[in-house]
Amino acid sequence: MFSPKIPPPDTAPTPGTSLVPPLTGLVHPPACTCHHTPTAPAPVPATPPARPAVQFTPGSLIVAAAGGTAMVLVVGTVLVSMLLATAITAASIALCAVVLRSLLNRPNNR
Repeated sequence: MFSPKIPPPDTAPTPGTSLVPPLTGLVHPPACTCHHTPTAPAPVPATPPARPAVQFTPGSLIVAAAGGTAMVLVVGTVLVSMLLATAITAASIALCAVVLRSLLNRPNNR
């Protein structure tokens, strides 16, 4: 069912041929009728000078380190709170399951 369906060798196209015939004999009209002579291509603009390498000052390094630390603390707080919410939900569902099981197993002891 999942195996590829390969056509028999007599109907399969050979690697050198194409299933689409080539388009020959098509003539397109010119885009404009002004009969001007083509101009030389526009010169390629010179490449802009290379930018200097980024240089960090001591102040920018401190700001980058403080920003990275703040980002790690925020992401860690969010992940820990999500884990805590999942653990609390799982514990409450387990407690509800135990209570329901005890109620359904002993209907005469109420």
